Amino acid sequence: MAAGSTRRSGPALRVDAERNRERILRAAREVFSERGIEVGLEEIARRAGVGIATLYRRFPTRADLLEASIEENIRDYRAAVGRALENPIPWAGFRELIEYLCGAQAADAGLRDLITLRFPSSSAVEELKAEAHAELEELVARAQRNGSLRPDFVAADIGLLLLANAGLAAATHEAAPDAWRRFTAYLLDAFRAEGSTRTDPIPAAPTADQIERSVQSMVTTVHRGRPPVHQDL
Repeated sequence: MAAGSTRRSGPALRVDAERNRERILRAAREVFSERGIEVGLEEIARRAGVGIATLYRRFPTRADLLEASIEENIRDYRAAVGRALENPIPWAGFRELIEYLCGAQAADAGLRDLITLRFPSSSAVEELKAEAHAELEELVARAQRNGSLRPDFVAADIGLLLLANAGLAAATHEAAPDAWRRFTAYLLDAFRAEGSTRTDPIPAAPTADQIERSVQSMVTTVHRGRPPVHQDL
């Protein structure tokens, strides 16, 4: 190579490749959070400041990019379950986790979509999910032993709650962004064991105008149509 050449190879090239990977992942998390996981990959490349070819070199498929970007979310989820278990009051820990999960969905469009997905090819993601689920089972059992959580509640019911909250959050995120709080509070009240006392007030209801605008937003989205999101990527 001629003296003074600016071409790079070896360690310098690897550093550039890793830097590009992190820029792409950061951009993907931002764009997925703002607009959902169906956004075009070209938009992510633009946000990252790289060409689409660079993105595809690092992540050959959308599934590869989703798996890499979701791992951070799953780590946050597992950490939240751990914090809930550390709460000395079983019901308070359970409530803390439910409010965290529903709030995260309300703030992050990508999380609302990702609840429908599984990542069987990502051992790291599936291992984290398995560890979090084991701790979640203990969180539920602990609140039931304490007598604060109804005995027929199962951990899978949290999935049902999140499916419902995802739809609510998607419809209301512009017109009534705090609507999820009232919905979550009512569900938590329903999860309490018979005879346990509610100590937290129910948040204020959305106005009639907010509900109307939320319905219009949902109808517009349905009419516009969205491509199907497959469960296994």
